[in-house]
Amino acid sequence: MNAPDVSVVVPVYNTMPYLTRCLDSLVEQSIGAHRMQVVAVDDGSTDRSGAELDRYAARHPGLFTVIHQANSGGPARPFNRGLDAATGRYVFFLGADDHLGTEALERLVTAADEWDSDVVLGKVVGLNSRHIYQDIFARNAVDVDLFDSPLPRSLANTKLFRRELLDRHGIRYREELRIASDLPFTLEACYRARRISVLADYEFYYAVRRHSATNITYLSRHLERLRTVEANVRFVAELIEPGKRRDAVLVRRFDHEVAKLVEDDLLRLDRQTQQAVHDGVGALVAEHLTDEIAAQLGAETRIRFALARDGSLDDLLAVIRQDAEVGVPATVAEGGRRYAAYPGFRDPARGVPDSCFDVTSVPEWPAKLDATGLVWEDDERGDRVLTVTAFTPIDDLAAHGADPLAVSAEEIPAETLVTARGATGSVLRIRFRAADLLAGTGVTGRRRAVSAQIGPFDPDRATGARNATGAAGAAPLRAPHLTGAVPLLRRRGARLYLLTPVRDESGRLMISVVPITPGRVTARLRQKLRRR
Repeated sequence: MNAPDVSVVVPVYNTMPYLTRCLDSLVEQSIGAHRMQVVAVDDGSTDRSGAELDRYAARHPGLFTVIHQANSGGPARPFNRGLDAATGRYVFFLGADDHLGTEALERLVTAADEWDSDVVLGKVVGLNSRHIYQDIFARNAVDVDLFDSPLPRSLANTKLFRRELLDRHGIRYREELRIASDLPFTLEACYRARRISVLADYEFYYAVRRHSATNITYLSRHLERLRTVEANVRFVAELIEPGKRRDAVLVRRFDHEVAKLVEDDLLRLDRQTQQAVHDGVGALVAEHLTDEIAAQLGAETRIRFALARDGSLDDLLAVIRQDAEVGVPATVAEGGRRYAAYPGFRDPARGVPDSCFDVTSVPEWPAKLDATGLVWEDDERGDRVLTVTAFTPIDDLAAHGADPLAVSAEEIPAETLVTARGATGSVLRIRFRAADLLAGTGVTGRRRAVSAQIGPFDPDRATGARNATGAAGAAPLRAPHLTGAVPLLRRRGARLYLLTPVRDESGRLMISVVPITPGRVTARLRQKLRRR
């Protein structure tokens, strides 16, 4: 019997009812059951997931291989066990929450064969407001460079891998990592690959955020995330020699995984955990944060990293509290340099170096705004708009090189106007048309971060792509005092959508556009019942 073209490995732990949609998407693959193998590893599920796997195996003999094992505490061991049982020329890894487009595997295998690719990325889209970076999927690409592309931002394992590559280099998941074990696996595969390709002209993979948000990645705690990122940064340092190539991979680790450890929710942790996070992040920054990486980080992240390295825990918490509860600090200009006047700046009792607050080389610092008001209203043409009132302590934006100042919800620009200037700062009116937010959103919904940038609107900077100087050049719009934003119900075609301004876990303003579906309504009702 010939080996299948592709083996799909699915680790499963308590994923009903999402698992059924996942398995249906595999049964429906256009590549055909004779060309594929599904290895599903039940990691000690306590819901109906194990029985559901057995039901599909019985209904589709020869397609499904089901392995039941005691719970291992994370997906790494199930991934490895499934990989060991895989017999296909290629291997694809699929989360049991997620599902595939009908033509996904056929298109991926065809491209890998035609281009002789070791790794192929198919476009991934998020469902239920799950955010997926899209910059790597700008266009089809036969040959993508790991170190000169957005690929380091997209190192999840949701890709097609040549099995011979994995076996030749002994690439397996690190079972000591309960979360994020796919990062070192995918990184090494891409590092060893002769060719990495991208397919962006089809929705291959639907990544689902559970309404209940109960999987281990959502629930993982700061100390576990710290130990994981420490291990992954060490892995990068061991795999790639120092220099620009290593920095290209580590910048994503610092601006995402490490940065998330010092976001606003650090304020809610106990003192012992706060201290451990401060010390751990400080050590990572001291050992691995090069000047080249720092130049590509936003102002908030740079300052918090500097205080983790050179300041005390209380210095770090004071800065986070300012952003989360007070607002943008003043800017001190002196001797050709600019400093963010956060608590602790030039406080002789604290002795924190001025360099921790230096924002001279941070292009987006004058674009740092606080949202102070939100309202849905009709504009002069009678169109529904979300009007955001924002404030900056800078009284003359032009003098700081911040005129014009463009605000956007990622690729959707807003109408931005300075409405007042005074000794205490400037007030801006920012308007997003509801029609624009809807038109730019697919049927699965979308959540966009709101940010400001100096100069004319540039969609690449708004979505996080680096500009010519290496810096992102856009500052997230914070909303430290906003609560209870009112959603707007709008229809597009036959579907109803809710447009809602929300704050994320770190106080940044987001605009969520989500379809109203039976599953979402049921989930919201369950949440309300649990609160009673």
